[in-house]
Formats: sequence, C-alpha cells, structure tokens
Amino acid sequence: MKIQLTSVFVDDQARALRFYTETLGFVKKHDVPVGSGGDRWLTVVSPEVPNGTELLLEPSGHPAVGPYRTALAQDGIPAASFAVDDVRAEYERLRGLGVHFTQEPMEMGPVTTAILDDTCGNLIQIMQGQ
Repeated sequence: MKIQLTSVFVDDQARALRFYTETLGFVKKHDVPVGSGGDRWLTVVSPEVPNGTELLLEPSGHPAVGPYRTALAQDGIPAASFAVDDVRAEYERLRGLGVHFTQEPMEMGPVTTAILDDTCGNLIQIMQGQ
C-alpha cells in the first residue's frame, strides 16, 4: 500500500496552480474539468518524482471546509507538509518571492521546519530531516 493522492482545499484553483507551480516548483499532472461549475480535477507533483504522490488542489466549496480550515489556521496547524533539502535556503528563496511565513525556520531535534501561507487558505509546512 502507498499514498497515491492527497489533497488541500483551495479557494481558487487557478491561483493555487500558479502558486504551487510557479512559486513552490511543483508541476501540473492532471487538469480535467469536473461538472458544469468550472471545478477541475487539478493535481500537481514534484518534478523530482513525476509518477509519485499527487497533490489535488481541491475546490473548497463544501460547507465543512471553511470552519475546518479556520480552526487549523487559528491554531497554526499546517494542512500539508513538504520535504525540502534545506529549509533555511528554501525559506530565503520563497521569502524573496514574497511568500509570507507564519513560522521562521525552527529546529526541533533532528527536524527543521518552517510554515508558510499558500495564499489559497492553507498553512503549509516545509521540513528537512529524518
């Protein structure tokens, strides 16, 4: 068994696609219209593992999504966590692109983390170690 797909709820799929590809560096894998409301089955993957785990940029229209994301954000809990080789270097690169961080790089034993705002309603953790 392996994880093939996971998702984050996003306010705007087009904006999310731009952020996750142009800023974070993922690549688009699937972009398929779903229904008549303009929603899409929109996934991105790491360019290092193009057949690896896909991240679905899922529309946030379900009524439970708003309270769920608000509670996570208020408590500073990330919706997803992405591995990077060097958190401090990635932090500096992303800050240079205007990304807002809610947590600067922090060492916690063998792991270093930082938390950013994805501009689409989520906190995302980047981590290095383990």
